[in-house]
Amino acid sequence: MKRIVIIGGGESGAGAAVLAKQKGFDVFVTDKGSIKEKYKIVLSHHGIEWEENQHTEKLILNADEIVKSPGIPNKAPLIQQLKKQGTPVISEIEFAARYTNAKLICITGSNGKTTTATITHHILKKAGLNVALGGNVGHSFAMLVAEGNYDYYVLELSSFQLDDMYEFRADIAILMNITPDHLDRYDYKFENYAAAKMRITQNQRPEDAFIFCLDDEMTKIEMTKIKINAKHYPFSIHERVEEGAWLNNNEIILTINNNQLSMTIEELALQGKHNIYNSMAAGIAGRLLDVRKESIRESLSDVQSVEHRMEFVARINNIDFINDSKATNVNSTWYALESVNTPVVWIVGGVDKGNDYAQLFELAKAKVKAIICLGTDNAKIIKAFTGKVETIVEAANANDAVALSYRLAGKGDSVLLSPACASFDMFENYEDRGQQFKAAVRAL
Repeated sequence: MKRIVIIGGGESGAGAAVLAKQKGFDVFVTDKGSIKEKYKIVLSHHGIEWEENQHTEKLILNADEIVKSPGIPNKAPLIQQLKKQGTPVISEIEFAARYTNAKLICITGSNGKTTTATITHHILKKAGLNVALGGNVGHSFAMLVAEGNYDYYVLELSSFQLDDMYEFRADIAILMNITPDHLDRYDYKFENYAAAKMRITQNQRPEDAFIFCLDDEMTKIEMTKIKINAKHYPFSIHERVEEGAWLNNNEIILTINNNQLSMTIEELALQGKHNIYNSMAAGIAGRLLDVRKESIRESLSDVQSVEHRMEFVARINNIDFINDSKATNVNSTWYALESVNTPVVWIVGGVDKGNDYAQLFELAKAKVKAIICLGTDNAKIIKAFTGKVETIVEAANANDAVALSYRLAGKGDSVLLSPACASFDMFENYEDRGQQFKAAVRAL
């Protein structure tokens, strides 16, 4: 019996464990931290052995194969040791893909991947296809494969997941953009991170599709470095494209196999420049899967926005409160600030991943009337924006930040939580940060 050891007992680890057990492997789950109660229940229910708050090496080093959670860096000593002894280390996505023949629509990028995955899933589901959404959003791919039987999977993939994928192949690969993020995991080299993102195209065949942003400089540079076999479908808001999608004045023109669909950007349910890109990419994927034009148009005009991504929370005394907690990098926050058309009180900060705030200076000078720092170490933000934004204050927690923002904002202003940083200094994750912000706003 082949022994599979799963390192990390979160969403992806629990899913991989259930699937491996189902396929008849000897399975063991190990987590250096604690495992959440809901995952312990799942593991125990399936009779899977697990340990937490430790790694017992003798129970790990005897594995035939390792499935590693995306949060664990390849630099970790245990991973290094396993690789040195020749034990294959793969991601849960790679493992799950072995057990399904469904069509895989895979989406990556520094920003917009969750929204694009959500829109794509909405288009396919509305068209009556048997489709599931998973990966880096919602349920793990492995759990979906273990418990369901789908014809299509829309998978959001992070660079960490792509790092440990080798045989995996996407039928439709979507790359939204490549901007600096997670550089702490890539030796602070942007090109290493960019190369990880391009892995979404690996193993693709000429009959597969690669959907990409023609306006993204780094994507264009990376595309010259590798051979991509799949057929190219660009999308752009600046240039005309023959096959793919482009913006003509305020009209999206989407062309696949000489068949054209057009709709105005006013009709899109999700507004803002970034959502034009997200809607274009999802629309191309829908057309490639033969979803009717009318159905795509309808889906793009009634899709719901993603929680914690430019999520409108409330209007109190004519002040709009917007939760963009999912903005964990500078580029994401750039899009947020760019799409707000009122003066902004901006709540920012958290764990800095090697951020360069210079690209936000223009927008900050033009739109931001006050900055509220919500992190344990705000020195870098304060230094970057002193002299560019008049008022900069620090908050001890989400309640404090919201109370301060309410005092600093005037009628007609917007309060925007768009941290540009990870959340692990004060919160469990970006969801927790967003929930605390929303609760504080509702308590005003």
